[in-house]
Amino acid sequence: MKDNTKIVVAGRPHQRPAHPVNQPVERASTILFPTYDDYLAGAKSITYGRLGTSSHRALEETVNALEGGYETRLAPSGLQACTAAILAFVAAGDHVLMTDAAYDPTRKFCEKFLKRFGVETTFYDPLATAQDIAELMQSNTKVVFVESPGSLTFEVQDIPAIVEAAHAGGAVVVADNTWAGGYFCKPIALGADVSLQAATKYIVGHADCLVGTITAANEKIAQKIYYALLQLGSNVSADDAYLALRGMRTLSVRMKRHEENAHALVKWLSKRSEVERILHPANKTCPGHAIWKRDFTGSSGLFGVVLKPVSLADLKRFFNSFKLFGIGFSWGGFESLCVHMHPEHNRTATSWDDPGPVLRFHAGLEDIDDMTNDLDRAFTAMAQS
Repeated sequence: MKDNTKIVVAGRPHQRPAHPVNQPVERASTILFPTYDDYLAGAKSITYGRLGTSSHRALEETVNALEGGYETRLAPSGLQACTAAILAFVAAGDHVLMTDAAYDPTRKFCEKFLKRFGVETTFYDPLATAQDIAELMQSNTKVVFVESPGSLTFEVQDIPAIVEAAHAGGAVVVADNTWAGGYFCKPIALGADVSLQAATKYIVGHADCLVGTITAANEKIAQKIYYALLQLGSNVSADDAYLALRGMRTLSVRMKRHEENAHALVKWLSKRSEVERILHPANKTCPGHAIWKRDFTGSSGLFGVVLKPVSLADLKRFFNSFKLFGIGFSWGGFESLCVHMHPEHNRTATSWDDPGPVLRFHAGLEDIDDMTNDLDRAFTAMAQS
């Protein structure tokens, strides 16, 4: 089946004389088994609420079908999807290679938490080649983490090349696939061992709950992910699993609208004199564009804009003039957002030298004319020194 069909039919209730279209919410802590044989059979599927109910299994099945994996497990947030996926493969004395364009909380987890337990991290250029990765590999490197594109500066990574170098050195490749929503990119098909998402973003799609997903490429990887989550005591509420699954049913139409609106905004913004450059993988000038064209089937609504240098007072007037765009973190919901980011504070392997402010936009589902009118008003206010 094609992706548009998978996200509609996967994870649906089993056929019976009368059944709901979508999987209902099943809240439970204790699971009862009528007989001992049922107990033995249940031990292989649903046994206790923390390990998931039919609500969780339905979401996992649907995400797994979309990602093209062996098995998908849920985490209570996108960050824990990142951290659990790393913890599944490392122990004291091990080494991690982490993209320098990583989501800041993932970076902080490596710099602070892992370091406390004797796991070292080396940050690498997100545009690294296979040879670059091979040169950074150590005998104790267990994980090479990619985030493609980076959610701040949007470099697209060469996952097949990174996989080649990582596997040659005995490491697994964990890919943060949130930007593509599992829809526009398939890291597992590109060779990654794990594809994870902050399902909070595009899968949920309505900015109303937190969920993470971790999809394993094979049984061996899946077992390590399962035990990491089990031992961490991770739990996703049945209600949040339901909300994520409900959002996922419309993922394909939402992603296409986000893509359409983002392209329109980029075209409009590129003509503004206040803009220095656009950070969008579909733009030919964006780092990694050729790789994006090769490995992705589309682009989402998240992108960046580097403005020409302006004063803080000017920038405040820009943001304070918004009537439509929200000023807030996260993205992937139906609403348009804009936030001032500081990539210069989150680099060690590379540097960020643009003197102007970096704005991260999320193109929501509103009418494009209303969006550009809102931005025009903001730019006008910014110029009124």
